[in-house]
Amino acid sequence: MEITKNSIIGDVLDQHPETAGLFLSIGMHCLGCPASRGETIEEACMVHGADADALVKTLNEALK
Repeated sequence: MEITKNSIIGDVLDQHPETAGLFLSIGMHCLGCPASRGETIEEACMVHGADADALVKTLNEALK
């Protein structure tokens, strides 16, 4: 699974739970909240003031 800005955070966490720390490291501490289950990476990054492109790159590199 390649992760994109349109990937749903809940789907990423379901398939790759080891990525949780990467989300937490940029201030996304609400991974268990209902919104994160249906929110895209891009949407969450906008809310949290994070760079979606940088996060996607980091996530994909971690999964290699």
